Amino acid sequence: MLKLLASYNKEIRDVVLENAPQNGKYIASSIQKEILHIFAQKVQKEIRKEINGSKFCIIIDESRDISKKEQMAIVLRFVDGDGIVREQFLQLAHVKDTTSKTLKEDISTVLSNHELSIANLRGQGYDGANNMRGEWNDLQALFMKDCPYAYYVHCQAHQLQLALIAATREVSEVYDFLKDLIFIVNVVSFSSRRHDELQDS
Repeated sequence: MLKLLASYNKEIRDVVLENAPQNGKYIASSIQKEILHIFAQKVQKEIRKEINGSKFCIIIDESRDISKKEQMAIVLRFVDGDGIVREQFLQLAHVKDTTSKTLKEDISTVLSNHELSIANLRGQGYDGANNMRGEWNDLQALFMKDCPYAYYVHCQAHQLQLALIAATREVSEVYDFLKDLIFIVNVVSFSSRRHDELQDS
């Protein structure tokens, strides 16, 4: 990352890597994480500035990462000052579980930390999971109680994925190919030796 920054900025290039003092290479993982954290804060500040107190929508997807932690990606969709619809990734947040109550609390906390009011929420986009789209006590319903204009829309990317899965099942050759491909990827990715052999070939 420092090499990339140094290639664009002479001031940085003059003080990092081989030009850095012997005890200050800035390549330790803790330093790299701190640099990334600073970048993230600056990007998030710019996103807040672009929204500027106006209405916005949230697009949420959660997934378990390689360390078996549930992670929730939060994307904001809004119209900027020039009238252009923008989608900006805001934050990746760790969640204890994926119950609708926990997700709502975590999303509300993230929005609050970024000084974004739920009163300005005008849309919600999630996958079709039951904990997200239910009409009574699920995530979209919980937000609708706080903000009745925060309408739920099933995420188009997830709908496309479901349509593609259904379509590929009808063409056995495509279905078999994708099934075999997934198997190969799983076999290779779970073994560092097989991964290295594939890289070397």
